[in-house]
Amino acid sequence: MAVSEEGFPARKRRPSAGAFVSPSFSDKKLIQSLFLLSQEISSLPPLRILLKKSSSSITRKSRLLSIFFEELLRYPVNIFPPSAALCFEELYIVLQRIKILLEDCSGCSKMWLLMQTPSISNSFHQLTGELSTLLDIFPGKDLNLNEDVEELLNLIKKQCLEKASDLDSKDENLRVQVLKMLDDIKKEIVPDSSKLSEIFDRLNLHDSTSCSTEIENLEDEVQNQSDDKTKSDIVALIGLVRYAKCVLYGASTPRTTSRRQKSAADVNFPADFRCPISLDLMRDPVVVSTGQTYDRSSISLWIESGHNTCPKTGQTLAHSQLIPNLALKNLIAMWCRDQRIPFESTETNVKSNGIVLNKTALEATKMTVTFLLNKLTASQSPEALNRLVHELRILAKTDSDSRACIAEAGALPLLVKILGSEHPNLQVNAVTTILNLSILEANKTRIMETDGVLNGIIEVLRSGATWEAKGNAAATIFSLTGVHGHRKRLGKKTHVVKGLLDLAREGPTNTKIDAMVAILNLAGDREAVKKLIEGGVVDTVAEVMDSLPEEAVTILEVVMKRGGLVAIAAANNRKMMKKLATIMRDGSDRAKESAAATIVNICRKGGSEMVSELASIAGIERVVWEIMGMGTGRAKRKAGTLMRILRRWAAGQIEDHVNIEQSMTMTMNSTRIVLPG
Repeated sequence: MAVSEEGFPARKRRPSAGAFVSPSFSDKKLIQSLFLLSQEISSLPPLRILLKKSSSSITRKSRLLSIFFEELLRYPVNIFPPSAALCFEELYIVLQRIKILLEDCSGCSKMWLLMQTPSISNSFHQLTGELSTLLDIFPGKDLNLNEDVEELLNLIKKQCLEKASDLDSKDENLRVQVLKMLDDIKKEIVPDSSKLSEIFDRLNLHDSTSCSTEIENLEDEVQNQSDDKTKSDIVALIGLVRYAKCVLYGASTPRTTSRRQKSAADVNFPADFRCPISLDLMRDPVVVSTGQTYDRSSISLWIESGHNTCPKTGQTLAHSQLIPNLALKNLIAMWCRDQRIPFESTETNVKSNGIVLNKTALEATKMTVTFLLNKLTASQSPEALNRLVHELRILAKTDSDSRACIAEAGALPLLVKILGSEHPNLQVNAVTTILNLSILEANKTRIMETDGVLNGIIEVLRSGATWEAKGNAAATIFSLTGVHGHRKRLGKKTHVVKGLLDLAREGPTNTKIDAMVAILNLAGDREAVKKLIEGGVVDTVAEVMDSLPEEAVTILEVVMKRGGLVAIAAANNRKMMKKLATIMRDGSDRAKESAAATIVNICRKGGSEMVSELASIAGIERVVWEIMGMGTGRAKRKAGTLMRILRRWAAGQIEDHVNIEQSMTMTMNSTRIVLPG
């Protein structure tokens, strides 16, 4: 079968720290705790769908125990015999375990609970046996219990001694049906809709919303497991639920949002998780020969562009080998999970949890995609189309195999027709689906080569119905520029450049960021820089520098390195210099580096006029000295150069139209700045 019983070991519990340690209370206080704990167990919602017999039996015993402990609280003795106190302590531990087991069953996925019914039923029986043992050795006679309390104790003992009920035959039959269906899917046999409906009705998964919740619970369960095989089997269950959700209940009604799912741009993430090149959250961190860490796509692009130095330190790379930083990658993935941010590796066919999808899950995904695309080709109202495309959008967000399945099944030509829709939500869902598809490397080429897709994205970028649509189109452009050849092609398109620059100037903060990171990637190509300069990138950057200083100054530095120095030097000198100086004082480490490097190059090209603007800024030398003492290695070097430039200007050794770099080189040996610290 696709998933064997051995594939579903006991659920990984998440008990509280003190769950298996009895409290250090006085005897009366301990009995009070036992009374409250047994009452709490008795008041827990009963399991109504699965494991009803086992759970109701142990809940009933807990209810009787709460009465027993309540009677003991009325007992006139404050100190009990040591043997009784020991039993109370052990009972506390067992009751804690019962509570955790019941809560675990109530809160977990129904599908996952079904797969584990044999082991969980056995856990209930074991706990009942432990209760029976403790009650057997309980020294009731030593306590001189009254007749009613002794009868109650004997009743509980008798119930605990009763033969444990076998696994509910209905639960077991249902489990076998699901395992058989998973096995059929693995063999590429499409599930029978009536049988599928029967299973999901039995599990009380009766609509699209409950199925979506079930998928979320299963996704959480993947994170609670440490065994890769178990994780992979749970992913197969997710595939089954997702397929059933679409086939039985139709595409779900999209939730109204003003933004695509929470992304790294929407939260402040740790600086160590940020790629020094792209400034974005690293998805596949790698280490270069200098020991610095970058996102693989960014540093690969840097090296492919002909650079042989480390972008952060400026040191020559001893070799171009990229070593995966797995420890950091795991930390980033855990942080993203906690923040509810989708984390996707750039590696093909690998999920965010590192599990390669199994055959069952893959075939379930293919069946789901086929069903959705067949529906999409039929005549549909805008509302129905929106639900279908939204379902594809969600599926394209899940993993690399889903993205590959959707693209290979021919979704792109269908999505192109929807990009121009007058229905705003439909347009957003269509462009976001393409954005999610573009994460997969192979799909980038499909998007670039499929007739009409690129033009459709560009049109949404320029005149989308909403800012969200425009921002997601910009994010798609950014994703596509991750491939060197695509970046060169996109950089030649005037409409792309103009659309990104307009969005960077006019859009809200989130869409500005989408546009800025796409511009930054385009600026990695010298020909694209020409187009950016013609489109007014320097003025655009100056406009957004106050609100997005790090992104703006990084673009400025990259544009300058790719031939834009003249355009930058020709900009409003005073205003630009003041903004760059402010970033040197208040910006992040990365922003300070870029600001210092940009000012150095502007001064070198512009002569005394530029240096004069810099020197006229109040407190600039103090800012430079602070960076020389406390900045990063690269920032210190740039600040040292700035200090030499300022001192030469103060000494009258810099004149108009003089190449500062040549002049400084001739006198470097006679003028040395000692860096503090």
